[in-house]
Amino acid sequence: MLKKITVLLILKLKTANPLIVFLKDKDIGMNKTALLLGGTGETGKEVLNLLVKSQEYKRIVSLGRRKIDIPSEHGWDKVEQKIVDFENLEKSAFENIDSAFCCLGTTRGKAGKEGFIKVDHDYVLSSAQLLKDSKCPDFHLLTSRGSNKDSWFLYPQTKGQVEEEVGNLGFERLSIYRPGLLLCDRVEQRTTEKMLRWVASWFPGSSSWSISTKMVAEAMVATSLTPVTGTQKNILEHSDIINIAEQSSK
Repeated sequence: MLKKITVLLILKLKTANPLIVFLKDKDIGMNKTALLLGGTGETGKEVLNLLVKSQEYKRIVSLGRRKIDIPSEHGWDKVEQKIVDFENLEKSAFENIDSAFCCLGTTRGKAGKEGFIKVDHDYVLSSAQLLKDSKCPDFHLLTSRGSNKDSWFLYPQTKGQVEEEVGNLGFERLSIYRPGLLLCDRVEQRTTEKMLRWVASWFPGSSSWSISTKMVAEAMVATSLTPVTGTQKNILEHSDIINIAEQSSK
């Protein structure tokens, strides 16, 4: 059974030239399985919510170190929660996946330098490797604007390094999302981010430097619903994410 969807997808490929593709209706299968890493984070929660609402995804595997509260509403019964130890991951948890979404992340302030690198680099890379070994064709990785493996600063350097190393794994499609400031109501308040979000609240909706976690999630899920054709590495910058989210919600 197939469903028609319309998505305007602006992709930046290896050539770094913008390419507008999938402007017309595409046939998408309606029996997909998704895997979500980082479902307890703000963007991960939004991705999970959209996957549950999606008719194309019939099974959703949420991997994490702890369970999250699942509503009893219709549709949430297709979510399978699996508790994992990221230091000792088992390949079986990553098998039979059509599209994987990685929203793993922490901060240096919360986890320290080593803990930050372990979560944002090591856990991401080891999960991606197991997905590739299990023949998952489609990987969606959330990083950040300014990611650069050659940066002198830890945060963009770590993000840039994991982008490159996941890229070397050879997924049929790798989509990397680089949003600016994420707008959300965090349970865990980060002082600097809280101040920046207060400033961002002066401006309606998304801007050239800020975006809601819901819009990021919309772009990730919408992109996953376009066909995988050949080997693709798509780097979606802040403005690309906004465009995809806006078009997918029309």
